[in-house]
Amino acid sequence: MSHHTETLVIGAGPAGLTAAYQLSKQGRDVLVLERDPAQVGGISRTVSHKGYLFDIGGHRFFSKSKAVVDLWDEILPDDFIDRPRLSRIYYKGRYYAYPLKAFEALKNLGLLQSTACVASYLYARARPVKEAKSFHQWVRNQFGERLFSIFFKTYTEKVWGMSCDDISADWAAQRIKGLDLGSAIKDALVRSLGLRRKQKAGEPVIKTLIESFRYPRRGPGMMWEAAAEKIHRNGGRVVLDRSVEGLSYDSGTGIWTVSAVTGGGARETYTARHVISSAPVRELVDAIHPRPISTFNARALRYRDFLTVALIAKAREDFPDNWIYIHDPSVKVGRVQNFRSWSPEMVPDEGFTCLGLEYFCFEGDGLWNASDDELVDLAKREIGKIGLIAAEDVVDACVVRQPKAYPVYDDAYRDNVATVRMELERDFPTLHLVGRNGMHKYNNQDHAMMTAMLTVENIVAGYRRHDVWRVNEDAEYTESGVSGADEALASERLVPRKVA
Repeated sequence: MSHHTETLVIGAGPAGLTAAYQLSKQGRDVLVLERDPAQVGGISRTVSHKGYLFDIGGHRFFSKSKAVVDLWDEILPDDFIDRPRLSRIYYKGRYYAYPLKAFEALKNLGLLQSTACVASYLYARARPVKEAKSFHQWVRNQFGERLFSIFFKTYTEKVWGMSCDDISADWAAQRIKGLDLGSAIKDALVRSLGLRRKQKAGEPVIKTLIESFRYPRRGPGMMWEAAAEKIHRNGGRVVLDRSVEGLSYDSGTGIWTVSAVTGGGARETYTARHVISSAPVRELVDAIHPRPISTFNARALRYRDFLTVALIAKAREDFPDNWIYIHDPSVKVGRVQNFRSWSPEMVPDEGFTCLGLEYFCFEGDGLWNASDDELVDLAKREIGKIGLIAAEDVVDACVVRQPKAYPVYDDAYRDNVATVRMELERDFPTLHLVGRNGMHKYNNQDHAMMTAMLTVENIVAGYRRHDVWRVNEDAEYTESGVSGADEALASERLVPRKVA
């Protein structure tokens, strides 16, 4: 038996649910198929363990797009709280405020190290690497070798699983765009002394980190559970435990036939006039029959995965950070989330704390394949070494694996995505790619939502009035500016690429 719908959406993450919600609001027939057997939200879901709530990756609800902010308020009008933003860097037993506080940094580094950093910086400026091609060379030219090794190298390589010598300088130029060491030190001194001054007319604005953000009181999953419920109320459907395994398109009728399988092995068939996909490009193209010529290009796309080890421990001493970036090479953990600082409701018992240790890896490598017990033991050792909590105070733990968390921008990704996109747009005019994995684009949550919102406008209009691929901004997007200021149609956000 076949089920027909006007628009079938693959994936119930932020992009897929945004598209379905927008369509259902307009009375359009829409069906969402989600692989997860129990939850919507994708990487933006909230995981629960014995009443403790975990945010997979950390999701600040901050956007320059007024349309996105308005949609958040529409879907979840009464459950946002305002949270202070605080992050620090941990390096070799010391914590550094982020952004930098000059006196604290000098004290932590010590006189000899600080002097060496300044000397290294002056040397690099006097004798720069000509035509810097790698991330390493670019950062070394701008800040010196010692500052590169302290504040750039370790964390970047942990996140991406690539040497800084293999990452292109163009990513560094974009990621650290507008940062001048002299201005940064001057600004840090002003902040360290508690001094403020008015901006002079015509003076360049120094971008600063947002000081607060909005957050659903029980984690980001609240947003997407509410969206799914509203879709149902509007007459749409969200069906869990459905893995799409085949798609075929009849160019004569303009109808898609989509086959899916449940976790129990039952097979179902759906037909639709439009398909919106937030599934990984590699999986989507592999499921299309007959196979597109660009299947090889799609299969070459790679993803960076990560896992979170949540440690529940007796709370002897709390700290205010949302998360701490671990730049220390002596531990494998890349970042530590403090769930209570995201929202007090994430941790139900005031006598306990809950920290999420994030490990970046590739699906199938040693970390990914380690048992939960091995990962918990590793996390307890490393959190004790860092000094945030004592290993013996840990009373419970939970491991959450997240495949395909980040699309990898290697040396061939751009050409591969372009080839896939060209063929799909040419041969399948009613197939629409949205979201982070759906477009193999390092979209934030609000970027993903915007791609879905514009796609819905294209479907309703009956033609591609928006180029959805233009949605994205640079890496400073979530860190600076005024929330809700402008629509998010801007330049592409760059992510590490190998040196050509």
